[in-house]
Amino acid sequence: MKTAIIETSKGTITLALDDERAPETVANFVAYAKDGHYDGTIFHRVIDGFMIQGGGFTKDMNQKPTRAPIRNEAQNGLRNRRGTIAMARTMVVDSATSQFFINLVDNDFLDFREPTPQGFGYAVFGEVTDGLSVVDEIAKVKIGSFGQHENVPSEAVLIRRVSIAE
Repeated sequence: MKTAIIETSKGTITLALDDERAPETVANFVAYAKDGHYDGTIFHRVIDGFMIQGGGFTKDMNQKPTRAPIRNEAQNGLRNRRGTIAMARTMVVDSATSQFFINLVDNDFLDFREPTPQGFGYAVFGEVTDGLSVVDEIAKVKIGSFGQHENVPSEAVLIRRVSIAE
């Protein structure tokens, strides 16, 4: 297990990353963290009672460039439970790059059900071990729209830095 520390403008979130059950996903997240990709990004999508999403946009809602998408490891047996971190993606199964989300509640409908585009799910790769109160505080921020984006915090919730402890 690796540890990730996400320093935000609302406090610190510590994660245990499961590199045994989600090796490619953890390696991808760690590479983005070590490259400084997450530094200065924001939680750009916040839906209280569902999840908080970040890792891809700057404060002015410009999307950062990413590496190629990774394989979806949602079949790893890990579940989208409260406090777990998973990869965000498009409707394409293997489309995750840098964006991630932290589940605010048990989101069973996001779990792997079957190897089809509708049933593949979202790859969980770790869980919050400290700072769940910070996650909950982020979930309570005021949200609005920013251009075509909805559920954007009215006041930016900054990801100052993501560091990895091996």
